[in-house]
Amino acid sequence: MFLLTQQNTQQATGGNFLMDYGLLILLAGLLVFMFISSRRRTKRMKEEQEKKAQQMVPGVKVLLQGGLYGTIVEYDGDDLSKAAHVELAPGVVVEVHSQAILRIVEDEAVIEEPAADAQVAGDDVIVSRDEAVLERPVADAPVDTTPDADDKPKA
Repeated sequence: MFLLTQQNTQQATGGNFLMDYGLLILLAGLLVFMFISSRRRTKRMKEEQEKKAQQMVPGVKVLLQGGLYGTIVEYDGDDLSKAAHVELAPGVVVEVHSQAILRIVEDEAVIEEPAADAQVAGDDVIVSRDEAVLERPVADAPVDTTPDADDKPKA
């Protein structure tokens, strides 16, 4: 009987290696994965920033963080602490932080053309029936805000 108890104890301690160290092995694997992926992501972001800095030359159309489109007048890719000068409209040049430039845009994205089936008559654009037209409420019309007897608070 003493032999059976001793064999069961040896079998229980030998078979629990994964139970004892499995969580530590998994944790070490996750830490290695996180380290490698963060290094890879940092390297990729650095390459993208360098590519963006090379493309930022005067005359390039850009999109700013605030949603404004403009053309670069002056930009220093080496010293990002210097402000960039962006022309929003002819003769309107704004000074923005160099990191406020979100991305370079293609010419097609900035120019919006009328729909292919729309007809242009002078300064007015006549919209086809396929497009939905939303009517705005008249600002001069009185608005009745008194509650009716049917109005009940909704729970």
